Amino acid sequence: MVTGAELFVKALRAEQVDTLFAYPGGQAIDLFNALYGEQDIDVILPRHEQGLVHAADGYARSTGKVGVCLVTSGPGATNLVTGIATANYDSVPLLCFTGQVPTGLIGNDAFQEVDIVGITRSICKYAVTVRKREELAAVIKKAFLIARTGKPGVVVVDLPKDIQREYGSDDYPEEIEIRGYKPKRSVHAGQLKKALEILNHAKKPVFLVGGGVGISHAYSEMRKLAEMTGVPVITTIMGKGAIPTTHDLYIGNLGIHGSYAANTAISHCDVLFSIGTRFNDRITGKTGHFATHAAIIHIDIDPASISRNIEVDVPIVADAKTALLALLEKVRKLDTQEWLEQIRQWKSQYPLSMKTEGLTPEKVIRAINHTFDNAIIATDVGQNQLWATQFLELSEKKQMLTSGGLGTMGYGFPAAIGAKIGNPSKDVIVISGDGGMQMNIQEMATAICYELPITICILNNGYLGNVRQWQEMFFDRRYSSTCMRYRKSCPGSCNTPTECCPEYTPDFLKLAESYGANGIRVTKENEIAAALETAKHTLKVPTVIEFIIEPEENVMPIVPPGNALDNMILESGDKGI
Repeated sequence: MVTGAELFVKALRAEQVDTLFAYPGGQAIDLFNALYGEQDIDVILPRHEQGLVHAADGYARSTGKVGVCLVTSGPGATNLVTGIATANYDSVPLLCFTGQVPTGLIGNDAFQEVDIVGITRSICKYAVTVRKREELAAVIKKAFLIARTGKPGVVVVDLPKDIQREYGSDDYPEEIEIRGYKPKRSVHAGQLKKALEILNHAKKPVFLVGGGVGISHAYSEMRKLAEMTGVPVITTIMGKGAIPTTHDLYIGNLGIHGSYAANTAISHCDVLFSIGTRFNDRITGKTGHFATHAAIIHIDIDPASISRNIEVDVPIVADAKTALLALLEKVRKLDTQEWLEQIRQWKSQYPLSMKTEGLTPEKVIRAINHTFDNAIIATDVGQNQLWATQFLELSEKKQMLTSGGLGTMGYGFPAAIGAKIGNPSKDVIVISGDGGMQMNIQEMATAICYELPITICILNNGYLGNVRQWQEMFFDRRYSSTCMRYRKSCPGSCNTPTECCPEYTPDFLKLAESYGANGIRVTKENEIAAALETAKHTLKVPTVIEFIIEPEENVMPIVPPGNALDNMILESGDKGI
């Protein structure tokens, strides 16, 4: 006979959990007591529950394992909410255990009681409160199975304090059947045949690849498919890296900040073969004008994602890797030379580049490409993310972690912490803006305490840059609440950043040093390489590199809101094409 808390620890061991991101509290104290002295599970103590859940997310994305969290009830649980939605939008396998008040007090407004199952039900794959001790083992087994199978996602398991303390059997099942839960992995032969018939007659085909290829670990299969068919590959932000970005068949990202060649190719293709993407509004532009000349084939493991935003001609419900393996047995080389040459002309005519002199985000990111060859790069959200998705070179040895579906500022740094813990032999780099970096800056203490030599690149333009860019381009330069140097004494309608502006707060170098990290400030192009090399060879502590970039640098090209993908503004000041 063991307590529920002891069974919890046994379950984690049985599920081969080696890392637990956890923050203690009164309604979880029994669980932490059971973990005390545990040799097989590394318990990581971040400094805030939001940092904790993003770290577990980064660990899961970078390792392919289920990320596991443990927090207390009330504010401990609610502090997970943003991270739960972030991971679930991007199909990350995550299991969040939350402490809860005893079952007899549930519904009585007890101290630190919240209905976390009710709060998170709409933003996770499954959520449950354990009501009986004899159900605990089966619930945990079920939770791991649901999190990692089918379309991966987040599961929330709420553990009342009396269930943690109650004695019962120590049996933990090796397998479990879940009624009505049968994730589909096989490929419908008839639908696959239809798709191949359409593809084989194409003159201007395109593979559109989303995050589903990465989730199913099908990078090599995707590359083989592109090479065997000769069909060019375009990716969403989440799909970037599905084939090496230096590959001759890789065109670029599509969408609001997609490349000219990628957006134009989508608008002119005659077959759009999509694998593992939801066709959300960030990639389609005006849906009525999206790929209007194309027959659309869509492979996705989630049937609800097919024809939800874009009507498709051939739906195929399947895991991406399973579908790709089936395709590899049947595809043939297509005559795409004329089409590829047209795309290369578009790439040459309007290449992705920043024409600003001096220190630019493009030069920083290209230096990162050159300096690190076996790396995980975690981005925050905003302009920094968009520049990273434009200029990062990715391959099977270089992976990017980013919040795609929810767009969560504050994600990048703690995600990098989780990635470094899960991949100690890899270099881990953060690309962040000055705004997002401050949202979870307290995790610098976590990085110090766990001796994590992460390279943190802050692109500091003194603004919440992505919103400021929209204010500049579409709101007549009304910079409302986006200046990060603002003081109460500043004029309320200022939109002209100058050298007379107040000093930036905080001083990132002094802040880094106060935690025990290294700090470097870069203001000139010729300082980039040396700063990155210093960070790369620093052991046991993080290095913060603050890059001072132009305040009004913009991410270009951009598709104005409500427009089709081929109606892009290519440079600041242009009216579009």
